[in-house]
Amino acid sequence: MSQDPSNGERDRRESNDEDLAATFVRESEVVEEALEDGKKVKRRGIYLLPNLFTTSALFSGFFAVVAAINGDFTAASIAIFIAMALDGLDGRVARLTNTQSDFGAEYDSLSDMLSFGVAPGLVSFIWILQDVGKTGWVVAFLYVACAALRLARFNVQIGSVDKKWFIGLPSPSAAAVVAASVWTFHSFDAEAFGFKLWMLFLVGAAGVLMVSNIRYYSFKDIDLKGPVPFVMLLAIVLGFVVISIEPSLMLLLLFGTYVASGPVLAVWRKLRTPSQKP
Repeated sequence: MSQDPSNGERDRRESNDEDLAATFVRESEVVEEALEDGKKVKRRGIYLLPNLFTTSALFSGFFAVVAAINGDFTAASIAIFIAMALDGLDGRVARLTNTQSDFGAEYDSLSDMLSFGVAPGLVSFIWILQDVGKTGWVVAFLYVACAALRLARFNVQIGSVDKKWFIGLPSPSAAAVVAASVWTFHSFDAEAFGFKLWMLFLVGAAGVLMVSNIRYYSFKDIDLKGPVPFVMLLAIVLGFVVISIEPSLMLLLLFGTYVASGPVLAVWRKLRTPSQKP
């Protein structure tokens, strides 16, 4: 007959299990080098608050894909805008609470790839681009690939370019104009072939603009902490009121204007620059 293990054997097994668990936790822990009081120190763990916003943005991007698969394109578009709002908060929260980290920056880029690259490409493809055949999925993939290239280039250019300008269309703005288009025209049941061609152009152009060298104003030089005239607050309130009248159309006009501003200003600067004669 088999006998139960002695108390000593049981204690040894429990001790081994605890050691294995401790080893797993230790080896899976994130370790970063950080500057504290001018000295490099190794820091274990991650900051919860900013990464919580990033995780929420990641969830919103994933939800947009699921909603599009289920045919709810309005919810899918709104989810992309929610991801955009959350993406704007995580970095600011990290700076305000002094919880910036390399892990958070990498995690944010991966979240952006889903929310502003994969999600808009799939939402537009599932909604209408698949009706165009092979050209539709090629253009959708072009958008996704350009978003990946845009994010990679942005990461390596941090600290080496003027913060006042973005080089290429920011991926959140590209995602916003695609999502707003889907939201607006899906509500209007636009199914004409000419409109499908327009969406092909829009998605493809948004992708190409992301990897272009066209400069876009970043709004990072605006002092949000300083005092502003009272009329500025009134203008912001009126802006919210106008957007609430027809959110999808107003957001499309807003981000469409921003997307067009880059090429328009580039042409304007080119015309203003006197040509040099040989």
